[in-house]
Amino acid sequence: MVRVAILGQGYVGSIFAVGLERIKAGEIEPHGVPLQDELPYKIKDIEIVASYDVDKNKVGKPLSEIVKNYWKGKLPESLGKVPIRKGVHLRSLRNLPIEAEGLESEAPLKEVVAKLVEEWKELKVDVFVNVCTTEAFVPFKSRAELEEAIEKNHTDRLTATQVYAYAACKYAREMGGAAFVNTIPTLIANDPVYVEFAKESNLVIFGDDGATGATPLTADILAHLAQRNRFVKDIAQFNIGGNTDFLALTDKERNKSKEFTKSSVVEDILGYDAPHYIKPTGFLEPLGDKKFIAMHMEYVSFNGAVDELVITGRINDSPALAGLIVDLVRLGKMAVERKEWGTVYPVNAFYMKNPGPKEKKNLPRIIAYERMRAWAGLPAKYE
Repeated sequence: MVRVAILGQGYVGSIFAVGLERIKAGEIEPHGVPLQDELPYKIKDIEIVASYDVDKNKVGKPLSEIVKNYWKGKLPESLGKVPIRKGVHLRSLRNLPIEAEGLESEAPLKEVVAKLVEEWKELKVDVFVNVCTTEAFVPFKSRAELEEAIEKNHTDRLTATQVYAYAACKYAREMGGAAFVNTIPTLIANDPVYVEFAKESNLVIFGDDGATGATPLTADILAHLAQRNRFVKDIAQFNIGGNTDFLALTDKERNKSKEFTKSSVVEDILGYDAPHYIKPTGFLEPLGDKKFIAMHMEYVSFNGAVDELVITGRINDSPALAGLIVDLVRLGKMAVERKEWGTVYPVNAFYMKNPGPKEKKNLPRIIAYERMRAWAGLPAKYE
């Protein structure tokens, strides 16, 4: 079994939970799950054992009641067995129309970490999936700075993700291993302090920021142009959506962290930093979870010819990431069994916008896909 704890029970966490149980019940095919049932751990082996949130309207209620806010179809009965527990807030929902309260309002962070570790030990969690709302964050310069922030209860210095990752390290050290999947832009797999801490603590980290819609498509188009030695003059790519994460991104500091993970792909693949505008740019509530994406690329071809690509689309945001999580939790369990502590680049390069560790770069996704399959012990798809 792969026992999973969800950190942040919003749109992505809820669609992941519903889709997972529907696949297990045989109601739907695993479309959107890249590795389907090719791995040693099958989709039916995944069990959600815990969920954490800070929304007062969610905490204490069963998961089945919460997912009704995001899914209008028939609800799997199994979701009624999982209660929503109070998690860490630390301003993660600031400026949003949500009444929130975190564990840090009841106790110092050191005690909060200890409480989480004890709960996770009882639940025997294998993999933590961080799908919190995009945060404004500052990486840590040293392990000592991180430890001091926890010990001295510097709540203004830490984010929810940073506390969860710290607690996961403490838990993994006591339990002999665990995995932490970071699907948001906060640097964990790209933070050398956390990666080193994870290596010492028997924790596997996948991250950072799940690559779902426009970003991996941009990466592959740029690779196509680079392979043909076409010079890219400029790139514009933007997304507009109507879910809570897009609402959160109207905050300048949150948007800045997202912009970095989305735009880092340009120089990584082209080898030069073409002028670009790549960022989430707006919130429009009627769009809901089905975001609007648009891309424009201008490039120089043979004999100075200038060509353009214009692409638009509507993409269901949360299902795109939720399908990847079905793979990531199983790959996380495999990495734990292999004792590959720290972060795992072959996995991150395919599934993440900003693949850790820090010194590594984005790859064309078709190359990353084959390297990921090789790491997982699967045969090549495209030879």
